[in-house]
Amino acid sequence: MKEKWAQLNERTRDRLRGMCFLGPSFLGVLLFFIVPFGVVVYYSLIDGVASHNFVFLENFTKLFQNSSFLTAANNTLTFSAIAVPLAVILALVLALLLEARIPLKSQFRTFFLSPMMVPVASVVLIWQVLFSYNGTLNEFLMLFGADKIDWLKSDYSLIVITVLFLWKNLGYNMILFMAGLANIPRELLEVADVEGASERYKFFNIKLRYLSPTVLFVTILSLINSFKIFREVYLLTGSYPYERIYTLQHFMNNTFGSLDYPKLSAAAVVMAIVMVLLIAILFAIENWFGKDVEE
Repeated sequence: MKEKWAQLNERTRDRLRGMCFLGPSFLGVLLFFIVPFGVVVYYSLIDGVASHNFVFLENFTKLFQNSSFLTAANNTLTFSAIAVPLAVILALVLALLLEARIPLKSQFRTFFLSPMMVPVASVVLIWQVLFSYNGTLNEFLMLFGADKIDWLKSDYSLIVITVLFLWKNLGYNMILFMAGLANIPRELLEVADVEGASERYKFFNIKLRYLSPTVLFVTILSLINSFKIFREVYLLTGSYPYERIYTLQHFMNNTFGSLDYPKLSAAAVVMAIVMVLLIAILFAIENWFGKDVEE
């Protein structure tokens, strides 16, 4: 009996120790993440910060009738649908290229990692020099008799921003893929070589399956970073850019400026729901694709 009581007391002490260690982290998450998000959800269900009248889904109904929100949401989804797959695929290609024996490998890696060390203000300055109406690219095109293009105020603006996003993020994604490739069991690749497997077979049936957790992580990271492109676009074009690059962050920033907190909160809740659904789908795909690897 005494031994059981001692074991019970030891378990209780272990749980108390665990709660003490987890307590500060839990309080931090509660204070800085859960409570603020709860406040945002509350604001999305009332008609104003001053009146606090409960209107349930009226703010969401008005939001989906707002042409600026619909334009911003469509542009953000379009940009993410283009930029995120490119960021994942190109980074994987670069990692596979660097895994092979090529000359100047170190210089090549440094070239793609250097954008990570460049401040945002410098990036914006470089893009202004390149893509402004009197910029370097237009001067180069004029040598061949082409007309000048106002890159950031035309349908080409989405391409310019996509290139900027890739330039900033490819290096980090590439390093993550290189780490994933280094963790693939070499024995499997050697057996595949002995059996005469093709490079295509080794990539899709061995490398890509073992890389599925890395692909998931890089995709989620790129998706999150695609929502952060607002900084560069804002510094390049201001609060009201060309329509093709008017994103959800612009809409929310301008809504915050007008102090319309219910509308801002409703947009934030919708954005959070969409992000959670997308990440859940990505987890489900990764779980299905890589389940035999775990077994």
